[in-house]
Amino acid sequence: MTFDDVVKCNVFLVDMADFPALNEVYASHFREPFPARTTIGVASLPLGARVEIEMVAIAPSN
Repeated sequence: MTFDDVVKCNVFLVDMADFPALNEVYASHFREPFPARTTIGVASLPLGARVEIEMVAIAPSN
């Protein structure tokens, strides 16, 4: 599977000031029409991470 198969992303940011940088990275990995996205500000993430992304993809049928 590839990023083209992704239909939804849930993004968790420790600092919402990182949102513009997130948008740049997101646009560099996905093509229009972009997958649906939810971005949520959180107090902390495991191991000191600043961002966590959960993706849902649909496998292409053969």
